[in-house]
Amino acid sequence: MAANRRSPAGVRSPPPHGDWMSRLPEPLWDVPLSSLAIPGSHDAMSYSLDLDSPLVPSQPPLNRLLDGLCGCITRPMILRWGTTQHKNIVDQLSMGIRYFDLRIAHKPHDSSHYLYFTHVIYTYLTVLETLVSVVSWLESHPKEVLILSCSHFEGMSGKVHESFIWSLKKLFGSKLCPRKEAVPTLRSLWSNRWQVLLSYEDQSATSHPELWPAIPYWWANQRTAQGVIKYLDWQKDMGRPDGLFVSGLNLTADMSFMALESTQSLWTLTQENWDQLRVWLQEQTPGGSPHSLNIIAGDFVGPLPLCSLVIALNQKLLLNTK
Repeated sequence: MAANRRSPAGVRSPPPHGDWMSRLPEPLWDVPLSSLAIPGSHDAMSYSLDLDSPLVPSQPPLNRLLDGLCGCITRPMILRWGTTQHKNIVDQLSMGIRYFDLRIAHKPHDSSHYLYFTHVIYTYLTVLETLVSVVSWLESHPKEVLILSCSHFEGMSGKVHESFIWSLKKLFGSKLCPRKEAVPTLRSLWSNRWQVLLSYEDQSATSHPELWPAIPYWWANQRTAQGVIKYLDWQKDMGRPDGLFVSGLNLTADMSFMALESTQSLWTLTQENWDQLRVWLQEQTPGGSPHSLNIIAGDFVGPLPLCSLVIALNQKLLLNTK
């Protein structure tokens, strides 16, 4: 199976931003990562969903029953609504993505040590083979910094967690930025040659100083741009969290909508709502104020110019550094 699905016909990919962090103006080198505008990829690995894999165990019993009885209907629906990205992870890196939402699991009844990514079903790509390609990319981009958010961990025992954490520490090595009370700046990261902040959303991470805690994600769970914007504005009114956090521009459709709209997909829904999301996004400001944003994650980061728009927001910070 191919490692990357092509972008929809007629959609031109945005320009690459493979080295955008190193090209930021020098005054921004001393701004904490939590005050920069950083592009993120929601469900970053869903371009590699394996339609022959089982549903993850956390899926509701009704979904599992329907999938067993009517797989010829449910599987195409999963692909249409479960695919949130069209570009592979290396392409996403080169386009400027610096935050990755990585949902990890061990398949039930699998005696191997392999871990996979998930979104309703499992991916055909394994976790470690994917992260090896990330390390290779980092080697050729020594001043770019990634935030990897590992979560979900379905089917993973304590023993599997410890084995996986050991593998992560071995793979990234000295590139891992150790957990700190204050979020580091680019200058401090560069001086220590740290390139990866690894968030691990499980209690097993507490005994490993190389791992960061869970990063809050503002998820609207809404099908329309109006619903997403209303939710994000409400969160902004409540005040941003301390430290790193994510604002999700991703849309979510419920089961009834997906079943009734047989010609729709998450891609077409996102396209229909993109103009409103784009206008709202361009009005946002990064920084440390209560209403500022930090990481902004979305779907289809290849076909849509999320990276360019988010990176451009950092120019607003220069007004406060003069």
